[in-house]
Amino acid sequence: MKFSALVLTLTLSGAAAFAPSASRIPSNVAMFSSPIEAATEAVNGTPEESSAAEPAVAEPAAASVPVDLPVDPAAEEKKVEVPVAAEEPKDVIMPGRYPEGCMSIALPMLKRPNKLDGTHAGDFGFDPLGLSEQFDLYTMQEAEVRHARLAMLAVIGWPMAELLGPKWLLQPGGCAPSVLNGFSPITFIATVAVFGGIGYLEYKTSLRSQLVTKLGKQHRSDMSEVWDLGVAGDYDFDPLELYKSVGDDAKARKGLREVEISHGRSAMLGITAFAAWEALTGHAIVENSMFFHPNLLLPALVAGYTFFNAVYKVENSDQYILQISKSSEGDALLQNLALGMPTEKDRQETAAKISAAIDGAKDLANKATESYNKLADGYLEYSTGIEKKDE
Repeated sequence: MKFSALVLTLTLSGAAAFAPSASRIPSNVAMFSSPIEAATEAVNGTPEESSAAEPAVAEPAAASVPVDLPVDPAAEEKKVEVPVAAEEPKDVIMPGRYPEGCMSIALPMLKRPNKLDGTHAGDFGFDPLGLSEQFDLYTMQEAEVRHARLAMLAVIGWPMAELLGPKWLLQPGGCAPSVLNGFSPITFIATVAVFGGIGYLEYKTSLRSQLVTKLGKQHRSDMSEVWDLGVAGDYDFDPLELYKSVGDDAKARKGLREVEISHGRSAMLGITAFAAWEALTGHAIVENSMFFHPNLLLPALVAGYTFFNAVYKVENSDQYILQISKSSEGDALLQNLALGMPTEKDRQETAAKISAAIDGAKDLANKATESYNKLADGYLEYSTGIEKKDE
């Protein structure tokens, strides 16, 4: 009896050691249920609680974290943060497009001027006299864009006056009235009136404020990383909303300004050539010109230029200014044209003419390259005093 009581006591003690504590046993578990049923109900709950058992499963997982380990709140916040790749802002013009110390695009034999780093529209590093170091850059930009717009109007109005204007208003030889060609009393009064109106516009707009205008605010935002002056030539004039034609962001607006100033520079060169030509020759610029009278020469040149670009490709490199090579599409086009010839003799003659024309274009390009290299070497020798030796 004593031995049996001892065995029973040890058995009950061992079972109690592996049984869940009273605090963890649900109150609705029967005290006299079997060990298997008690363990199942302790883990999963009773059948009535089985549908609501899922939210209660998270408590043991939370209790598994050691309490004595320190938790850094800053580290927890860093884990939650999602890293986002930094992107270049698309609505702001960033200062500088060309690297420090690079050569000028317009004058490759010279270094890029310090203030002309490609930030502003139309900046190709052209300032051989160093005027950007002596004068205010914004003032010079304002002057350039005003002259460019006036030249674009003049380069169209000059030939139209000679083609459509009354002959009694023109100068001898059918030339448009100008400072070099001279004026009649009527044209002189008209010219003074026009320049008087332009001068009044200059007076009223030279000190204009761009702080409150619609485009002024937009330009100041676009150039906020560069300076606080906005954009030169801004008159807040865009009634047709053409400023948004290629995009409503800072880069698109800069692109349109670059197109405008590029066309304006070409117009300034063109109107200067018009005036110089007529002053030297005494003949109107529209006289015997393929650009202003019906003829076949201009369409032939356009057709030749189009055909050349369809067959050949022109490449530039840091060693050669001009390289002409036949493209694969152009080779196929020439073969198709040869197959379309009626006889073999016609095919050979056509191929020979095309080859001769291309050889002539290549020779002309090579001569232009040699002349350019001689000019560049001569300029370097003059500016540095060091004579370049032939390799």
